[in-house]
Amino acid sequence: MKSVKRLADTAEDADLYHEYNASLQFDYFNALLVNTMDEEGNFIELGGEFPLEENEHFNKLSVNTLMSDIQVPTNVYNKDPNILNGVYMSEALNDIFINNFQKDPTLTWQYFGSSSGFFRLYPGIKWTPDANGVVSFDCRNRNWYIQAATSPKDIVIVVDVSGSMKGLKMTIAKHTINTILDTLGENDFVNVIAYTDYVRYVEPCFKGTLVQADLDNREHFKLLIEELHVKGEAKVKKAMKESFRILADVTNGQGSLCNQAIMLITDGAMEDFQSVFEEFNWPDKKVRVFTYLIGRDMTFSENVKWIACNNKGYYTHISTLADVQENVMEYLHVLSRPMVINHDHDIIWTEAYMDSVTGNVLLLMTSVAMPVFSKKKETLSHGILLGVVGTDVPLLEVMKLAPRYKLGAHGYAFLITNNGYILAHPDLRPLVSPSELSQSLKHLLL
Repeated sequence: MKSVKRLADTAEDADLYHEYNASLQFDYFNALLVNTMDEEGNFIELGGEFPLEENEHFNKLSVNTLMSDIQVPTNVYNKDPNILNGVYMSEALNDIFINNFQKDPTLTWQYFGSSSGFFRLYPGIKWTPDANGVVSFDCRNRNWYIQAATSPKDIVIVVDVSGSMKGLKMTIAKHTINTILDTLGENDFVNVIAYTDYVRYVEPCFKGTLVQADLDNREHFKLLIEELHVKGEAKVKKAMKESFRILADVTNGQGSLCNQAIMLITDGAMEDFQSVFEEFNWPDKKVRVFTYLIGRDMTFSENVKWIACNNKGYYTHISTLADVQENVMEYLHVLSRPMVINHDHDIIWTEAYMDSVTGNVLLLMTSVAMPVFSKKKETLSHGILLGVVGTDVPLLEVMKLAPRYKLGAHGYAFLITNNGYILAHPDLRPLVSPSELSQSLKHLLL
């Protein structure tokens, strides 16, 4: 936790004294391009010489323990001014990464995930793209980033399945829902409503309530969403009323009671819906409404924008599948604003996941993360989230903090999460086949 705090303080100070330069030009070590040469034997741009050595502590991977490097997703331009300024500013973290590792050799990966999309990782590695040459890893989608960037949230996803949504529009809408679900974790609660001229829950068993957004429930929703079919005429008013009722009843049932939001996914809103907000959400506007206009038709864009802007939300237009990822992520920045303005530096611990740190020994890990905010006076009231810093910790190291001699002859310590999942236990034996372990490691590390 002290290591992560040092990273957060350093990143905030570095940003405070960095002046944004729209024409900034400089080379950095791009993890995908390092040690890559052109046909003439010269290192390509952003791919200079980057010494790598096999390291036992890091799963025998070839790493550089003297330097971090930068990973940028394929859908983010690696020389965008925002990326260059962020990378330049975050170079100050290099010394802290090394210093943290020297102070605590049990640390594994340390990192900074930027809100602009780049990922600074220590120790530095050579990044491997997938079979299609694509780097799909986006740090902003990772559980540690989302949990640190926002408080627990109650989300109702409302999707238009009227006749006008047929074809590509419905495909984009389904992808948008799945992407929103991927931004949720075990501390969040969710439900999904489909509407035409009537309202129906995609899972009838969850009618009128919110369910924990754990992996099982998220995957269950995704399967049901694939079965959605379009028909009828859209009546958004009924769907919005039902959504507000669910969130109003949270105090009597399950929910996080922190951030509350409605995600409206539609190709247009024609009817008079102002009365719904007057009845259920104004003047306090406790529930934020985010709107996603699907398709190329902009006829009803002003209506959809009005809904978001008058309910402390965010409006976005999604015309292609490629637009979904970046546009969905915007809602996290809006939900993080109260935390940023209040400078709530809450440290979060993720649920456990499997990793192999030394050789083929299976270990349970947790990630420790903390948000990084802008401290510049001119942007303080805007609530700008710069990103999230974090590190991975083997749970065995945490278990060492519980001395056995104080627990009696047959006593032992164990860990559970706030959601009731076992993190560590002397008799916990995760069942994983070698092939599953290999895939898990590839997913986690690449």
